Amino acid sequence: MTTEVLTSADYIRHHLQNLTCGLHEGQIHCAHNAEEAKEMGFWALNVDTFVVSLVLGLFFTLLFYRVAVKAKQGTPSGAQNFIEWIIEFIDNSVRGSFTGRSALVAPLALTVFLWIFLMNLMDLVPVDYIPYLAEKAGLGHFKLVPSTDPNATIGMSLGVFFLVIYYSIKIKGIGGFFGELALMPFQSSNKLVQVLFMPVNLLLEGVNLIAKPVSLALRLFGNMYAGEMIFILIALLPFYAQWTLSLPWAIFHILIVTLQAFIFMTLTIVYLDMAHQEHH
Repeated sequence: MTTEVLTSADYIRHHLQNLTCGLHEGQIHCAHNAEEAKEMGFWALNVDTFVVSLVLGLFFTLLFYRVAVKAKQGTPSGAQNFIEWIIEFIDNSVRGSFTGRSALVAPLALTVFLWIFLMNLMDLVPVDYIPYLAEKAGLGHFKLVPSTDPNATIGMSLGVFFLVIYYSIKIKGIGGFFGELALMPFQSSNKLVQVLFMPVNLLLEGVNLIAKPVSLALRLFGNMYAGEMIFILIALLPFYAQWTLSLPWAIFHILIVTLQAFIFMTLTIVYLDMAHQEHH
């Protein structure tokens, strides 16, 4: 894309538009603008988010599988050393934040961290390359960074939320889980007073419970969306200014990319740890 054929506003809108496909006027259609995407309703699919997420997930899965198959004692390869370092890092993070016993938490933390890190890393690809190729291929739009799509971040956070609910009920039972919501934070030895406090406790604990997936999703989306917007704004500047500003921002953005993946992983571990405890 070039700013010679688009205004600045059009350029920004074009780069922020997903490749959305779904039913439009009774036919399968890919939206040309945000209005058409909205008309497709709930079942519209952001194809670029789905495809990039799937490819990145398969990439790190196959990479780990291949290294595991070739792993050997003695002098390990550079790839094996790197993979073992990542696994040790994740294992230490789980041991430091999770006090229960579960065979799921460590693999989940590893998957969450690597998958989100790779999604975020796509933000370092120059903003014009993929949209230009997509336009030449007749697609019109293509966003390369899945974590700048709230559908992706909300989907991942809901997955964590359902696991929290599942383990809360499994460990504490339905009665214990309901009691945790209804009997805290305000408690009383008087049963009548405790009953009167139940609606307030349910409201406060319910808001606290719902805030977990919301904060997970919006924190990741907001930070990555802001970073992508800065890259787009830099791309609107003259050529000499782009190189002056984009390189320092890209170097700094590596920290944001890693930090956001780490925060999402750490909060996932903490939330699951809370779900395994009788009280929090």
